[in-house]
Formats: sequence, C-alpha cells, structure tokens
Amino acid sequence: MEPGRQPRYLGLDLGNRRIGVAVSDQLGLLAHPVLTLTRTGKRRDDLRSLARLCRRFGVTGIVIGHPLRLSGEQSPQAARTQTFAAELGSLTGLPTHLWDERLTTHQAHQMLYEAGRPRQAHRRVVDQVAAALILQSFLDETQKSGNRGS
Repeated sequence: MEPGRQPRYLGLDLGNRRIGVAVSDQLGLLAHPVLTLTRTGKRRDDLRSLARLCRRFGVTGIVIGHPLRLSGEQSPQAARTQTFAAELGSLTGLPTHLWDERLTTHQAHQMLYEAGRPRQAHRRVVDQVAAALILQSFLDETQKSGNRGS
C-alpha cells in the first residue's frame, strides 16, 4: 500500500443464492455498491470470483456480513459464513473481518423504497446495497476507533 493511502476494503453480504458486493473508496471513507454475484452452486467458483474482484479493486481486506441472530447468538448460517470467510482469506491472502449484519437487508429494502424503487426492482440490487451498509458500518467504526487497516 502506498504511504498516506487508506486501506481499501471489499464488503460482502453472503446469501445462499446471491452475494452482494461493495467496495470502499480510495480514501477509505465511503462504501459503494458494486454488483450482485449469482452463486454458482460451486463454492470454489464463488471464492475464485471474489478473489478476482479483490485483485481488480486492489483491496487490502475483506469485510463479510456476519449473520447473527437478533439475540446476538450464533446461527447455522453464521457458522457457514465463518467457514467461507476463512477459505476466502486463505485463497486471497487478505485479512477477513466478520461484521454484524443484523437487519441490513431490511434497512436496504427500506432505503430502496424511500428512493422510489419498485419492489420488483429490489432483487437486482438489495444484496449489494446491504453489502454497502455492512461495509459502511465497518468503515465508520474503524474510523471512530482509529483502527484503520488493522
């Protein structure tokens, strides 16, 4: 990473059918939705596609939504997410950060409603908007705590 340049992150909202992808700007301040990746059914192919995106955007870390229950307890999906995160980290050599994603999909739908997007148009973008919300929460917290890049 260049001196004085903030780390850039890829944000992910993992689902069983789709993966929402977002990326932080080069200042490390704002998260931007990028795309929704349709899962292939082959975990290795999904991991390779995400590794290519990491290289394309020159990220230094990956933030993955951690689907905890509203109570904060682990869910079966959370365990699968942890395994996926570990595999993605191994493949890319990048640090992965699990980040609480509770209610982000609901929040993403709400934002799309407020923006006047019809319900049928949500499916194409809701996962990437959720990924951007997850990543933005991570960026805000790391900026507040001064843990940039750790």
